[in-house]
Amino acid sequence: MNLLRALATVSSLTMVSRVLGYARDFFLARVFGAGLATDAFFVAFRIPNLLRRLFAEGAFSQAFVPILAEVRGRESAEETRSLVDCVSTALFLALLATAVLGMALAPLVVYVSAPGFAAEPGKFDLTVTMLRITFPYIVCISLVALAAGILNTWSRFAVPAITPALLNVSFIVAAAFFADRFEPPALALAWAVFAGGLAQLALQLPFLARIGMLPRWRLNLRHPGVARVLKLMAPAVFGVSVSQVSLLINTIFASFLVSGSVSWLYYADRLMEFPAGVLGAALGTILLPSLSRHHASGSAAEYSRLLDWGLRVTLLLALPAAAALAVLALPLIATLFHYGAFRESDAWMTREALIAYSLGLVGLILVKILAPGFYARQNVATPVKIGLVTLAATQAMNLAFIGPLKHAGLALAIGLGACLNALLLYRFLRRQGIYAPQPGWRAFFLKVAVSVLAMAAVLWLAMGPQEQWLRAGWQWKAAMLAGVVALGGAVYGACLLALGFRPRDFSMRGAE
Repeated sequence: MNLLRALATVSSLTMVSRVLGYARDFFLARVFGAGLATDAFFVAFRIPNLLRRLFAEGAFSQAFVPILAEVRGRESAEETRSLVDCVSTALFLALLATAVLGMALAPLVVYVSAPGFAAEPGKFDLTVTMLRITFPYIVCISLVALAAGILNTWSRFAVPAITPALLNVSFIVAAAFFADRFEPPALALAWAVFAGGLAQLALQLPFLARIGMLPRWRLNLRHPGVARVLKLMAPAVFGVSVSQVSLLINTIFASFLVSGSVSWLYYADRLMEFPAGVLGAALGTILLPSLSRHHASGSAAEYSRLLDWGLRVTLLLALPAAAALAVLALPLIATLFHYGAFRESDAWMTREALIAYSLGLVGLILVKILAPGFYARQNVATPVKIGLVTLAATQAMNLAFIGPLKHAGLALAIGLGACLNALLLYRFLRRQGIYAPQPGWRAFFLKVAVSVLAMAAVLWLAMGPQEQWLRAGWQWKAAMLAGVVALGGAVYGACLLALGFRPRDFSMRGAE
């Protein structure tokens, strides 16, 4: 399996989902703007979405995939099937209980996650209603993460990569056709979450059946595989999902700021999530199964070489993405969101948050590469310790930055916390002898840095005065943004070629 080709496949399909995500946010910004109702929805959606990232795509996937890869490589097909059945049954029961409990305790959950809303009874009650509608999403989407883990272990990367697009389609349909049927209209978004979760699960089931891994009901909580997954999963929550916990705490802080603050952070986070998903999530997805197989076979040198490849590809792609987000912050926001109810002041406030987020983008993506270096070895202790330190540091920065920088300070704390997390993960990978850098890193980094600086300078000159992006029509903005981005990409690529980079230099075979 060629990992560069797999990365291109996963990234391109993820990009389709992200583009649909921006179409989704275009409709949300145009129809609903940034205010009381959108603040309520984003809080209601963030809670089950956080649980998804914490327990499903985060801790569960990092615990389940290495064990599944090990059992598949060392045990019989029946043992592998038994593991999938027992883990799936246990996960479903736990998710069902979580959803029922979350719906019953929705007022308490909202009060804890957004205490500032309690001062506005209408806002608080609307958030509770939306949360009760969206909470069952955790059941469907966590089972989707289970299916994705199985498919990725069988090197079937395409279907899991395109699956999230269905949630974005659900949002677009709800905003475009059903908003006027609800009071308030934003209530349609909560039902879109519910429908989107069902659609994503329905898409993946036939592909599980095709590889003979469609889960069957098999309740056996004493199965050794279930015990191993639970043992790794419980502490992995902290190691994998520090940034998500920080986002939830940021919502608590932001709920005390002026109305719109939660929404400004949301729209900025959506833009930041584009490169983080296309690059970080895609790289983490294809690396974890191969790293797990290298560890199971005892190939320490190949394990280290694969990590080195992942780090180089990350810096090659993430550094220009971070620079572009910072330079083109307002053009991006104006082109995608500045329509209808989304005001000029909303654009400037979202710009502040996006620039702050961009400073930590490389760290956010590196965490998705470095953390699997531990979890593929079923080592949860080290990332947990690092995660707790990072979480404490991030909250200290929140307290320090929220006064002078308001909502942008919360975004900056997230980014700097991710950089600290990545730095500590890297340090411990080196200290424990898991990773040894390949030769040529200094020259590699200098060439990439020179290329990024050249690209940033061209982007800054090409975009012109920022205010014009707020006054122009959408046709001009879309065409101009596409041209500026294409020019920046061409300059970056030309600089890399001139400095000696070639695509074949990044070819890498994954473990079969």
